[in-house]
Amino acid sequence: MSAIVKAAQSAWEMEGAKALRLRVFVQEQGVPPELELDEADAAAFHAVALQDGVVVGTGRLLLDSPTEARIGRMAVEQPLRRQGVGGQVLAFLEGEARRRGIRRITLHAQVYVKSFYASHDYREQGEPFLEAGILHVTMVKEL
Repeated sequence: MSAIVKAAQSAWEMEGAKALRLRVFVQEQGVPPELELDEADAAAFHAVALQDGVVVGTGRLLLDSPTEARIGRMAVEQPLRRQGVGGQVLAFLEGEARRRGIRRITLHAQVYVKSFYASHDYREQGEPFLEAGILHVTMVKEL
C-alpha cells in the first residue's frame, strides 16, 4: 500500500495525526492521554501519511542537538499496518533529519515492533525498559 507522506502543515493534518495517536496509543494500548500528547509536540516536526485525503499514519522528529534527533509517536491505522505505511513515514522523517544535518537518530521502540526498526537499520542499545507501561528498547541509527 502506498500513501502520500508529507510534512503536517495544516490544522486538519495536525488534528488527524493527533486523533490517530489517541486511537492507537490511548485507546488500543492504554497510554494515559497526558503522556501521549506532550509539550514536545509544539517543537516537533510532524509527518503524516495520507490515503484518500485521510491521515492514516504519522510520526514526529525532535531535534536534540545540531547532529542528533529522536523519532517518536509513530502510528498507523490498524487495518493498514504491515503494508509499508510505517516504513514510508520513517523514511520521510529520516530524510528530513538528513536535510537538517542530523547524523544520529534515536528512538524508543515498543519491543513487539523492534524488528520493524531493525529492518530499517536501527540497532538496539541497552536493556528493555518500561515507558507508559509498555516494554520498549532504545534503538539507534547513524545517518
